[in-house]
Amino acid sequence: MGVEPIFYFCTDGIARRMDLQALIEPTVVGMGYELVMLERAGRGLVRVYIDRPEGVGIEDCVKVSNQLTRLFAVEDVDYDRLEVSSPGLDRPLVKEADFVRFAGERAQLRLRLPLEGQRKFTGVLGALKNGCLALQVEGREVSIPLAEIESARLAPEVLSRFEGSPRRKR
Repeated sequence: MGVEPIFYFCTDGIARRMDLQALIEPTVVGMGYELVMLERAGRGLVRVYIDRPEGVGIEDCVKVSNQLTRLFAVEDVDYDRLEVSSPGLDRPLVKEADFVRFAGERAQLRLRLPLEGQRKFTGVLGALKNGCLALQVEGREVSIPLAEIESARLAPEVLSRFEGSPRRKR
């Protein structure tokens, strides 16, 4: 589900492959955060999404950004700009553990190939069995193979301002 950035760098004229996720994840986890997702965008942008059970604030993003900047300098990672942020209320669901963690929450899924004539589904995440996700969609259960999910995000219901702010179960 998603493409992980791969970087190439040269030392002594030899090109070497560097898996940026494998470089970043131990640092982020060691700081007490979860690496939710890593993106490589145009113009040298590296975007890192972090989370933790109690949430992520600006101070957390600054702390991780500073540490990753030092790591990139030591490891000679070629990039122009680094962005570190929380995944937001519409958090991407990338790993199998994400689907387990957020069972009972609403999510939007986009499939690689149509299932029952459609590629986009919105529903409540259910159990995960044998590599298939149960998704409650309009009163019926749809079984979706995880391997067929192109992208997935939480889809919190927007509450009116009189009902208070939306809350997520962690």
